[in-house]
Amino acid sequence: MLRKRGQKGFTLIELLIVIAIIGILAAIAIPMYRVQTVRAKLTEVTTAMGQIGNAVAYYYDDEGKWPVTTMGTPAVIKTSLGVAVATISTTPAGKYINAVQISGGNGQISCSITNTGESAVDGKNIWMIPSTTPEDAIVWSWSGTLSSVYMPKR
Repeated sequence: MLRKRGQKGFTLIELLIVIAIIGILAAIAIPMYRVQTVRAKLTEVTTAMGQIGNAVAYYYDDEGKWPVTTMGTPAVIKTSLGVAVATISTTPAGKYINAVQISGGNGQISCSITNTGESAVDGKNIWMIPSTTPEDAIVWSWSGTLSSVYMPKR
């Protein structure tokens, strides 16, 4: 469309292109934002599991074996390993950990997730599974019923 000298503004096509670009960016950004906010909430879970993992690793270093009894409550984990875990039922309460357990004999840590606001995450479990190298170093791997989108990368 030709403009007369002195006319200012945008053509309809230019405005439609800008609106289309904004729509495309929003269609990409909003789902990514949602995933990242849930992953941020899961840092409470992974941090608590990491602290328990450190305590289990110290136990393994001292005793030469994994804890032999299953530790299924935060109180037992605190008295046995010295790590306080804030779940939704403890004081002070955590926001996203429903339950935590250390499996006796293999050192696996499992955690049940709740209250994230994401149905793909709430009610799922995440596990930290230890293994040892020939040099007796402990290597942790992540697994569980949680979608790989939300699984920790470390």
